[in-house]
Amino acid sequence: MKALVWHGKRDVRVERVPDPELVRPTDAIVRITSSGLCGSDLHLYEVLGPLMNPGDILGHEPMGVVEEVGNGVSALKPGDRVVVPFQIACGNCFMCDQGLQTQCETTQVRDQKMGAALFGYTNLYGAVPGAQAEYLRVPQAQYGPVRIPDGPPDDRYLFLSDVLPTAWQAVRYADVPEGGSVAVLGLGPIGDMSCRVATHLGAAQVIGVDLVPERLERARARGVETVDLNDFDDRREVADAVREMTGGRGPDAVIDAVGMEAHGGTGSGTAKALQDMTGFLPQKWAGKLVQKAGVDRLGALYLAVDMVRRGGTVSLSGVYGGMTDPMPMLVLFDKQVQLRMGQANVKRWIPEIMPLLEDGDPLGVDDFATHHLPLDRAPEAYAMFQKKEDGAVKVVLRP
Repeated sequence: MKALVWHGKRDVRVERVPDPELVRPTDAIVRITSSGLCGSDLHLYEVLGPLMNPGDILGHEPMGVVEEVGNGVSALKPGDRVVVPFQIACGNCFMCDQGLQTQCETTQVRDQKMGAALFGYTNLYGAVPGAQAEYLRVPQAQYGPVRIPDGPPDDRYLFLSDVLPTAWQAVRYADVPEGGSVAVLGLGPIGDMSCRVATHLGAAQVIGVDLVPERLERARARGVETVDLNDFDDRREVADAVREMTGGRGPDAVIDAVGMEAHGGTGSGTAKALQDMTGFLPQKWAGKLVQKAGVDRLGALYLAVDMVRRGGTVSLSGVYGGMTDPMPMLVLFDKQVQLRMGQANVKRWIPEIMPLLEDGDPLGVDDFATHHLPLDRAPEAYAMFQKKEDGAVKVVLRP
């Protein structure tokens, strides 16, 4: 089959690889019809390369048609149309019972001291072959895949794999009071959808912060107040502007949808230098450095802490991976800020989201993707998305 394969920093290629096969009774093989390109895929393209292996297949936002199932999978049959959550969970352990599928005790990557295995996402999460391919082996298929109806185009359901539950959890974790205010930092796929979800769930004031004109305009078109980072010289000016927009107090909640690749901010120069340095080390050494001494670029997080009102909540959906990040503990403690974070627990939120896809389209998923490209053009898609060219917000690849 054809698949998108990682070879190094900014070096991904579509190559022929062996077709996946059933390995365990609870496996399924899915023929991919659409696979999303996620902002966190760019971390592999740029920052987290030391945790990858040449030949790893990328991608974790798939949907398609079941081709084959193991004898331990009774809820699926060949021909079923499914969307597949990005994490691999069993559905019957203690953590899954708590709605914490990203901490599944059956698929935890214990040798790395990490949570549940993820498709196409580094050695830390199991080095499981990903979904930007023609076929995907799905472990724990007795629980993970979500059956969806035939008929509607893929885009109606594709974003259940990651974007929708990640944005939904970001807003739920933000705990925005009815009629309250929320600022969203970063208007890429997750930030954009978080704005839509926050509005749908009752936030009276939603403020989107970004520096890409097309992303700001896209948010404004859905009634979001926007702040253009290009209009300010530093973080404090941005925070002051948002405070002015929220009665001088600051928003009730801030969602950081940027994560480790935030530009600017405290310590960003040092963090970037450390990130770049790993590219000159042998792969094994670089991986250990990232795991034990990694430093994130914390511009977005510092801005969120500065901006949120006292007693408010900061919800982190952007991926962070540093182990020695300097945290503003004095400010967090003094402002009595609540901090919530984590990978989205996809199946926890699907029962709340699914009705919105079956009765109209209040979140605008049908036209959420800005680009649909064949899998053969995936390297071009990564470069375009990483450079924020051509108004790229959400790219969908089709084998």
